[in-house]
Formats: sequence, structure tokens, C-alpha cells
Amino acid sequence: MKSFMDSDFLLRTETAKRLYHEIAEDLPIIDYHCHLSPKEIAEDRRFSSITELWLGGDHYKWRLMRSFGIEERCITGDATDREKFRAWAKALSLAIGNPLYHWSHLELRDYFGYEGVLNADTADTVFDLCSEKLRDPAFSARNLILRSNVEALCTTDDPADSLEWHKRISECGFAVRVLPSFRPDRALCIEKQDWVSYLDVLGRAAGIKIGCFSDLCDALEMRASFFDSLGCRVSDHGLSTVPYAPAAEKAIQAVFEKRLRDEALDADEIARFKTALLLALGRMYAKRGWVMQLHFGVIRDNAKRVFRALGPDAGIDSIGNAVPVSDLAAFLNALDETGELPKTILYSLNPNDNTALATVMGCFQRDVPGKLQLGSAWWFNDHKKGMQAQLTDLAAEGHLATFVGMLTDSRSLISYARHEYFRRIFCDLIGSWVEGGEYPDDETALSRIVRGVCYQNAKTYFGL
Repeated sequence: MKSFMDSDFLLRTETAKRLYHEIAEDLPIIDYHCHLSPKEIAEDRRFSSITELWLGGDHYKWRLMRSFGIEERCITGDATDREKFRAWAKALSLAIGNPLYHWSHLELRDYFGYEGVLNADTADTVFDLCSEKLRDPAFSARNLILRSNVEALCTTDDPADSLEWHKRISECGFAVRVLPSFRPDRALCIEKQDWVSYLDVLGRAAGIKIGCFSDLCDALEMRASFFDSLGCRVSDHGLSTVPYAPAAEKAIQAVFEKRLRDEALDADEIARFKTALLLALGRMYAKRGWVMQLHFGVIRDNAKRVFRALGPDAGIDSIGNAVPVSDLAAFLNALDETGELPKTILYSLNPNDNTALATVMGCFQRDVPGKLQLGSAWWFNDHKKGMQAQLTDLAAEGHLATFVGMLTDSRSLISYARHEYFRRIFCDLIGSWVEGGEYPDDETALSRIVRGVCYQNAKTYFGL
């Protein structure tokens, strides 16, 4: 029997062990999509307890605790930090098969030196150990990022953001590049209640009055230029699906004006508006050499009672239906026809989409290796099974060696253990193919594949 999470955790073959320990383990991290707070990094935030660092905004953990029957008071309520940590330890202790079990123990080991098991009996010991270490300046926000061997990270930012905190980070001499990402969801979601008021926010940031669809595009163009001046290399979109309902400019303007009058829009009108704006944004990205990330296949805020109490990102989202692949293909083609398809990463939260997405990507590959990417297994899929499935589907239908690898998609400063988790799973998969006689034991080729997927491809692809 193997020891629990030893140095060869998840590495089942000698080839896998060699690939991980000799090549992947110590490579730097390019975290090209995360939700870390630039303000916390700029201010070099310190944390008073492991609860504050771990549970403060982690809806992954909140979901698991609710599934175990933990009362909300000990999740997002007014319980003390120690009470919340005890509740978390109790829920985690029996979470066999859940990636949170592995992530949590990797983080305890890698950052706090705790080699034991977290459960109800050890909760107080772990709480005290971690809280004591967090008093050390070496555990400040920036130092946690540095000790994670992060070379560059991209936050997620609204186009109207002043990027004040990114400016401060660049001025303080921090060794890690902390770059903004362009996330124009609020401009795109014309059906949302606050869309009209958001136009005023965006307009003020751009210095123009937004009174028509063309003005909206101009404002986003100006903000994209501002983001570009501060090193932005990537955009991101959170979508339920990728629409394709092309319409004439006059029809789009009619939808725009109807919404300004506070009149309800039907599904077709919403799709026409979103198609037009997404196409305009895609052209902006291509012009600047940015990467366009499209996240889709999610149903958000299902439990309305929880949403009313806690707002978004409360652990009440779920996987949605498979994306209409024909619409996605038509959208990509519309940009490709005019030579304005940017480098693009496609992420579906529904794992059943992987193979279809990989085949669509293959239709538009040109100019650069892996111009279109099948995004890393994310959110409900960033576990062993999900990662293996995404990697296998990509290898079968595309070119795995050009993959840009793992991202954290996280708000936690110590979630970089997920890169270790991914690298172990990746090396184990590659190692199994080699030892099964499916790929030669070619040290040069294997090294290039592992270094590329775990680090170099992302650095090159994003221009970092």
C-alpha cells in the first residue's frame, strides 16, 4: 500500500516519476487566468488566520460544507474563525474522492509544512500552527506568490476599472508580473437589470457619452487601449453559451434603443446584440495580439434564497447544457473570414463538450502552434478524472504538445498547489502512454512536451 500523498503522489510509473521530479516539479508558473485581488497584492495583505486565508471567499469549500450539513453560520455566518475551521475540517475529513481533499493537504504541506491529516481531531492543532506562521511577514500576499514560483499572473478586471492597484504593483518593484485581463461581461449582458446604469460607469471611464451601439464599441476600444498600455495580454468572457445571430447595424441599434427605454428584450434580440458585440470585441483583441478566452456552459445563481442573502459566487452555480457547437463554429468563422480571429481558448463547463470543441478548433488552426486551445479542465472539472478526460480528448483530436496547461481560476493566494496537482496528473498520463508502448521513451521529445505544457507554451502563447 502506498503512503498517503507521499513524494510520488499520483505518479504510478517510473517514467511518470522521472518526468515529474526531473522536469515538471520546479518549473515556474504562468497563471494566465485567476481571480486574485490586485488590491490585496498591492497592499501586501496579511491574514490573521488560516480561516481568513482559506474560507473567506472560497465557494468550492462552502459547497462541500453545505453538502455535509454544516450550518451556514459556520460557513459564511458570524461563527468565529476557529469554529469555521473546525467545521471545515469535520466536513473535509470524510470527503474521499473530492479534489478539495488533495488540494487542502497539498497546501498545508507546501506552505505550512504540515505533513499530517486534517480532521476534527487535528483541527485545533492545524489552526494554531497555520495562524502562528501567518504572523510571519514571509506569509504576506506577495511572499506567498513568490514562494509559489509564479512568474506572471493575470487578474480579471472590468473595462471600467482604473487599474490603480496594478499601477501600484508595477511601481513597488514586485518581481512577479501582475497584469490585468479585460472582462467586459457587464457591457455584454444587455439583459441584466444594471446594464443601462453600467453604460454610465463605462462611459465615464472612457470619457464619452454612450448613446448608441457604436459609442459602446468606441468606449470599449478606448478601454482596451488603456488596458494594453498596462500590459494586458488576454480577455475573458463568462457566457452561458456562445451566440451567433448576425444582424444589420440598424437592427442592433434598434435593440440598443429598446433597452435604453427599459423595454423587455426577447431571446432573439439579446442574441443579436451579444453576437454583434462579441464580434466587435474579437476584432479588438486580434488587432492587439490578445488572447480571447470564452468560458461557457454554466448556470449561475440557481438557489435564489442563497443568492438573495449572499449574492453571486456563493457556491450555487452548476453545469449547464452542452453548447450549440454550430453557433460557436459560425462565430469563429465570421472572425476568421476577415483574418480577425484572435488566439482563442474555449472552455466549456460541460465536459461532454470536450471532443466537439476540439474538432471545431481544428478547423481554424493556423499561423501559430495551438492558436485555438481547448481550455484546461476548470471549476467542476479540475479534478483527476476531469483533467485526464480533457487531456485525453485534446490529444486524440488535436495536438497536446501545444497545450497551454493549467490555470488557477482562483481567489486564493495558495491555490498554486493546483499546478502541482495538474503536473502530477499530466506526467502520470504521459508516463502511462510511454510504459504502455504507445509513445517512445524519447527523453528529448518527452522533455519538450512536459516543459511546454507545464510552462513554456503559456509563456510564448500569451507573450509573457
